[in-house]
Amino acid sequence: MSDRVWIRRAYDEPTNNDGYRVLVDRVWPRGVSKEDAQLDEWCKQIAPSTELRKWFGHDPERWDEFRSRYRGELEDRDDLVDALVERTTDGRVTLVFGAKDTDHNQAVVLAELIDERRRSAG
Repeated sequence: MSDRVWIRRAYDEPTNNDGYRVLVDRVWPRGVSKEDAQLDEWCKQIAPSTELRKWFGHDPERWDEFRSRYRGELEDRDDLVDALVERTTDGRVTLVFGAKDTDHNQAVVLAELIDERRRSAG
């Protein structure tokens, strides 16, 4: 990821370097209090649909198809993606997620998309 877009698990300790912290899960991470999460925003609407999330099931063999389908869903949520891109002009944005797999989750896909849009705009 870039210096402007970070991803972190909801179970990791927040740092002073995280900048604007936004949870990008549709479901609140189990066992994490709102106080401990130290979020600036919970953007449920940008998360994968329930159907896509259940289909994926965090199966790495479905990763490529998940990425493709989720990017398709994000086309209908351009305003939410653009708002996160805009936030990166003021500082770092940390996308917070609950999945155990740090390589195969929606925050990875979203961070890629934000970085792509930042590069094409700059």
